[in-house]
This record gives sequence, structure tokens and C-alpha cells, in this order.
Amino acid sequence: MLNDNASALSHTPPEVTRLLDLTTKTFAIALLSLAAASMSMAQTASQTLNLTELEDMMFSHSKALRGASDAVRAAGAAVDTARTFPNPEVEVMNGTRTPRPNSAGTGNYAGTLKTISVSQELDMPWHRFPRVDGAMAGYNAAQATEQSFRSDMRAQLRMRYYDLIRRQAEGRATADDAKAAEAMQKRIAVRVQTGEDARFELVKAEAEMLNAQKLAESAALRIRQSRGALRAMVGPELPDTFAVAELPHKFAAPPPFEQVRAEVMANNPELQRSRAERQQYDRKLSEEKALRFPKIALRADQDLDPDYRSKRVGVAMSLPLWDWRGGPVGEAAAKLSQSDNELAYQEFSLIQSLEAAYQQYNIANAQTVALEGGLVRQAADALRIAEVGYKAGEKSFLEVLDAQRVYRAARNELISAQFELAGAWAEIERIRAIGR
Repeated sequence: MLNDNASALSHTPPEVTRLLDLTTKTFAIALLSLAAASMSMAQTASQTLNLTELEDMMFSHSKALRGASDAVRAAGAAVDTARTFPNPEVEVMNGTRTPRPNSAGTGNYAGTLKTISVSQELDMPWHRFPRVDGAMAGYNAAQATEQSFRSDMRAQLRMRYYDLIRRQAEGRATADDAKAAEAMQKRIAVRVQTGEDARFELVKAEAEMLNAQKLAESAALRIRQSRGALRAMVGPELPDTFAVAELPHKFAAPPPFEQVRAEVMANNPELQRSRAERQQYDRKLSEEKALRFPKIALRADQDLDPDYRSKRVGVAMSLPLWDWRGGPVGEAAAKLSQSDNELAYQEFSLIQSLEAAYQQYNIANAQTVALEGGLVRQAADALRIAEVGYKAGEKSFLEVLDAQRVYRAARNELISAQFELAGAWAEIERIRAIGR
């Protein structure tokens, strides 16, 4: 049989052999491509990103941030517009020349008449300087707005990142609680069957197990919600199967409050934006007042007819006799006063927010240190002692439940304190506008 197959293959036409070889190579290449794609998908699925990488991804692809950058470019173009000198105006008029009837003198014949006029408006300093300064203030305000927007986005990303870490910690804790409750329920079921415990103990254990399972399901749902919120913040470039690096909640202590207060008053982008807008309104008021002065333009005319060439050079001036720009000046003055009040309120509220963030940081830091330093460990030891005592028949199941509740409360309080510490740190960094 093998000899027959070999003989058949030896008599196969060369075209068929080449076709078989090509098919084999194509199949091998397809297998290699499929394996490479599978490896790439596995790498994507197991991709773990830290906070810095998430920030880089968000800033690289954020459409909202690109919109803020476009606003800065528009403000820069407005500065170029303000610096532009007015264009000259050229006027050309053609007509006819017809003598009057019965008029005497030379040149009493019909002909063509042409007039050429050129006028150039002068950009006077009292008009130009306020206009350019106002545009520059608008450009500075746009830059400060972009920086403030970046700080807000960074703070929101950090909050969602640490919220996901908190939810994942809660999910692990509730999953462990569910496993422990299920194991306890099985143990008590055996004790009830052997007559060591009353059936009421089994009812309590089953109720505790169902409650733990419900909490675990709720925690899993909150994890999915938190992942969705983080991905919405970063953008569609973040894959669905991403994972975050759960770094320890260790933050460098912020500088003294008075030092940060002075730093914020000098460098905070929100205050810089309000101050730039205030300067913009101030220059706008100066520009509106300067428009009360006459506008001056140079003018040159030339008349061409068959007999004469006449030239005239002069100055054209607009006289503000009726319109003294009372409305625009009053509007600019009101906006300037409004910006002064908003700036004062913003300075006060920003310092209050900074002080509240410092207080929250100190409280959360003290709670985290106290919980990590002893309370959670002591609650875990008490739970372990209660479980050992229950197995030995020295403790009741109710005492084990009490120990479990104390431990869970301390553990959940530690998770919340760590998140509040991260939130206070992110808020301080946002107000300080620390970052890239």
C-alpha cells in the first residue's frame, strides 16, 4: 500500500506538485500569522498600565485637549490680526467733460475726465497699543485656560485611577468574605448534621453567606463601572481588557501650607487666566475711550482731463461729534468691574479649597497610619482567635460573626481612607498645577 502511494506521488505532474507546495506554504504562513495575532492579543489582554502611562495616553489622544490647543492658536491669530496695519484705499472714477452752451474760452470742447484717489488710514498709537495689548492678554488667558484644563483632566484621571484601585480592593475583600462565609456555612452544616450545633446556627450561617455573595456581586458591578469611567476619561485607545498597576498609596508629604499658598497665588493657572482676562477688559476699556479721538487718514487725488493735470494731497479726519461711544465704554467698564469681583472671589475660594484639601489630607493620612499600624491587624488577630475558638468549641458562632464584622469594618475603613488620601493629594496637586 505504501509502495503504491509512493509510486503515485512519483508520477504526479510538476504543476500539481508546485500547487501542493504553494498550498502548504500558504497554510504555514497563515498559521504563523494566527499565532502572532494570538500572542499580540494575549499581550494586549495582559497589558498593565500605571498612572503615568495612562496620563501620557490621555494627553496624546484627547480631543478635548486638542480643542484647548486650537483655542490657543486662535488667540495667537487674533494677536496677528491686532498688529495688522489697515490697507490703503484706491478710488478711480471716469467721466465726461461737456462745455456749457455759449461759454467762452479755450478748451470749450467735450472730453473724458478721470480722477484717481489714494487714501491711507493712520494706525495711531492711542488706537494701536490698547488693541494689541488686549489681544496679547487674550492670548495669555487662552494659554492659562489650556494649562488649567490639563490640570483638571490630570486630577480627574487620578481620581478615577484610584477609584478603580479602591473598587478592586473592595472586590477582592468581598470575594474573600464570600469564600470564608461559604466555608463557614459548610462547616456548620456538618456540625448540624452531627448534632453539635442547633439548626438555628445553620440559618444564620446561610444568611451570612447570602449577604456576603450579594456584596461580592455589587463590588464586581462597581469595578466594571469604575473601569468604564476610567476608559471614558483616557479615550478609545485604551483597550477594554486593560489592567492597572496597583501601586502602594505612598505620597510625598506636601510642602507647608503657607509656602504652597504663596505658590498658588503666583502660579495657579485659573488665577492667571482671570488676571489675563481682567487685563484684557482693561485694555478694551482703554481702546473704547481712545476711539473717541479722531481717526486720521492721508489722502492724495489726481484729476486728468485733456487740458489740465491737477494733484491734491491732504488729510482726512473723522470727527466724533455725535457718537462719543458712551455705550461701548460703559459696557467695557462694567465687564472690567465684573472681572475684578470674580478675581477676588476666585482667589478666596481657591485658598479655601487648598486649605480644605490640606485638612482632608492630614485626616486621611492619620486614619491610614492608624489603621495600617494596628487596628486592621488587631481586628484580623481577633477574628483568627474567634475562628480557632469556635473550632475548639470555646466560642459561639455569634462571636465569630461579631469578629468578622469588626474586621470587615476596619478593612473597609482602611480602603476608604486610602482613597480619600489619594483624592486629597490629587486635589492639592491640581491646585498647585504640578505636572507636565
